[in-house]
Amino acid sequence: MMVPRSSHRLLRRAMTLVEVMVAISVLSVLGVMAWQSIASTVQARDILDAEDELQQSARVALQRITRSLQLAYLTSNLQTVNTYVTRFATRDDNPVDTLWFTSLAHQRLYRNTRESDQTEFTIWGEPDPNRRGAQVLLMREAERIDHLTDKDGPILPLAYGVKSFQVRSLNSTTCEWQDDWDDRSIESGQTNALPRAVQIVLIMLMDDPIEEDATLERAFATTVILEYGKRAECVPGTAQ
Repeated sequence: MMVPRSSHRLLRRAMTLVEVMVAISVLSVLGVMAWQSIASTVQARDILDAEDELQQSARVALQRITRSLQLAYLTSNLQTVNTYVTRFATRDDNPVDTLWFTSLAHQRLYRNTRESDQTEFTIWGEPDPNRRGAQVLLMREAERIDHLTDKDGPILPLAYGVKSFQVRSLNSTTCEWQDDWDDRSIESGQTNALPRAVQIVLIMLMDDPIEEDATLERAFATTVILEYGKRAECVPGTAQ
């Protein structure tokens, strides 16, 4: 039995329409998969960029503090009016510890300037105006050493979004880490003495790239050996 030519044409048209629908469905699925892949790539890139920015900020802050602490020094030589006073003290505050110390780490920005290597630093924290519950880690450097350790000198922000900044000092005599240190304290046996090392733990906050209005914590730590600190028989990494 012969099929009319018009029926053949209708059959061919129907098959072509099915093929088009299948092709459209496949393209739609491939498009969705491609979009999801691109979105995941962009999200991963944003996370890596945020992590890299935070690590860079923490690294710069810790490097600056490390260099200043490495050359911390004390001297018992005082002027007649006692205006030249060296200092090394840490205070266990919450959430950001405070440090006062004199150092030989002053960097001269211009040649042939009448500046000494001697300087005094103060490191402390204040509320971060851009992030609730966070602190700004600040450093003050006063080129002129006097009896007012926490006065004068330009202030440099070391890091923003700081959740906590904790400092411990290694006592060379007891080989123990101490939360507080004061070179003027007679009772603690720290009179005119530097710790052998200083341990720093910095915890910073960053926005969660995935969950809105959420934050993530990242911790950074380092141990600084003081060049002029009293030698200890114990190894800083094994001290209690």
